[in-house]
Amino acid sequence: MPTPIAIAVVEHAGNYLIGQRPADVPLGGLWEFPGGKIETGESPEAAAVRECLEEAGLVVEPLFRYPGHVHEYDHDRVQLVFVACRPEPNSADQPREPFRWVSRQELTNYQFPAGNRGLLTLLAQPAQR
Repeated sequence: MPTPIAIAVVEHAGNYLIGQRPADVPLGGLWEFPGGKIETGESPEAAAVRECLEEAGLVVEPLFRYPGHVHEYDHDRVQLVFVACRPEPNSADQPREPFRWVSRQELTNYQFPAGNRGLLTLLAQPAQR
């Protein structure tokens, strides 16, 4: 059974919230969107909101889900649930380190875990307006 992981894909003013993983953890040094394990009884949306607040210090609201993905890493098999989010109105827009805002175009300059490839491909496409 894969470990369920909620990922907050936070977009604000054309930028995305990403942070670098510590060197001493699995997938260390790679960049990621805020996220973590979904707790028992918790929805992916609630977990994404919680993890974003815990990791980046930002209050966000969930909007919709991107296509999910199951990925096998050396350390674990994970079920990634990507939740599109935006900062709550009147919330702080400056995240805690190591998180930062980067443009859609800049995302390709950062190395993410392999499980994020499909999402990054989707985000690289021009926005449909």
